[in-house]
Amino acid sequence: MSEPVQGVGPNGRGPNPEEKLPPLSAMEFSEYNRMADHMNMFHNSFRRTWTELYSCAESGTRPKRTTLRQFLSTGLQFCHHLTMHHTIEEVHVFPLLATKMPAFKKELELLTQHKQIHEGLDKFEEYLKDCRDGEKDFENREMKRLMDTFGDVLWTHLDDEVRQLGAENMRKYWTLAELREMPF
Repeated sequence: MSEPVQGVGPNGRGPNPEEKLPPLSAMEFSEYNRMADHMNMFHNSFRRTWTELYSCAESGTRPKRTTLRQFLSTGLQFCHHLTMHHTIEEVHVFPLLATKMPAFKKELELLTQHKQIHEGLDKFEEYLKDCRDGEKDFENREMKRLMDTFGDVLWTHLDDEVRQLGAENMRKYWTLAELREMPF
């Protein structure tokens, strides 16, 4: 008979919220928190770029020595990188995590947030491409308006995802041996 997984309820399908888990050693915390740390590294890059773009749109200025074309390119790279990040998560990361973690299942929290983000992000990307290609004149207030359509859900999502991958949550669902076997 196999040992029950620590932190998993009697049905084997999720955490037992009543169970108080023992404290983690520093090494255990680090191992359980590895995915959160790794994800936060990517998310901090998105936060920095978002902040740079949004600050410029809000103030009506661009960073010194940055042409409009370079600025638009930064925005388009942000869109591309975020889209690729979400695609990798949805194809490779979330399906595995969803086997034990409800937040990563289709049509729940995190995937719903992806859809809400991309409703605005896709329009933002289209606007930046139109400006780059000369089909529209660039206007800071339009850029800000478009960023406002998905900014709140993006920032919430960046925080929620890291929180879900944090040590205290991960240990409810996974053993250290299982985490070590994950391909990412």
